[in-house]
Amino acid sequence: MASPPPNPPASAPRLRPARVVALVGAVVLTASVAVASFVWPERDASAAQAGTGAAVAAAVLPTVTAAATAPTPAPPVETAPKRKAAATAKAAAPAPPKSSGTGRRIVFDQSDQRVWLIEADGTVDRTYLVSGSRFDNLQPGTYAVQSRQRHATSFDYTGSMEYFVRFATGFSAPIGFHSIPVYTNGKPEQTVDQLGTALSAGCVRQKKSDAKYLWDWAPDGTTVVVTA
Repeated sequence: MASPPPNPPASAPRLRPARVVALVGAVVLTASVAVASFVWPERDASAAQAGTGAAVAAAVLPTVTAAATAPTPAPPVETAPKRKAAATAKAAAPAPPKSSGTGRRIVFDQSDQRVWLIEADGTVDRTYLVSGSRFDNLQPGTYAVQSRQRHATSFDYTGSMEYFVRFATGFSAPIGFHSIPVYTNGKPEQTVDQLGTALSAGCVRQKKSDAKYLWDWAPDGTTVVVTA
């Protein structure tokens, strides 16, 4: 009995044309999806950015338009510096009497109840109202600072004063420039607003800040001119 013929050798599987076409299509489709996954997000982002930009412009445009059309506010008025105000006040103050001497000096005019501190070149360094004597015990003329006393007591011991600058002698007591006296109970003998009126018994009363200024400005020997 004849034996059956041997099986033919196995060969590599053969791809049919239809499967090749399907495989190529799948590859192309996969590549297209991959490319789209990279391209479309950018387009979507650009669209989102464009939408955001439009929204911002819509929100900002009214503000910009309002700012452009709003009236320009008037600049704030600046307050004049204190030095300018002081210079203006000094310029408005009356000039010292014509018969008040020359050189660096203190001028006290009894009619105006005012003092001037004048430098050697004629510049008025300071001027202010005072309260001189209500009695006729200081004659017009030229004097000089004789002494200075930081704290002093009134001739009748009823009060005290500061920054006493003596330049003359009255009937029974020295006469000088000083601060408004204070009674022993602590009450001032007059107010600052009353300066400009003759109220003392012989000396020249000043506001405390002016009294200190004259004290520092006028050493012993400084000329003092008293006018009627």
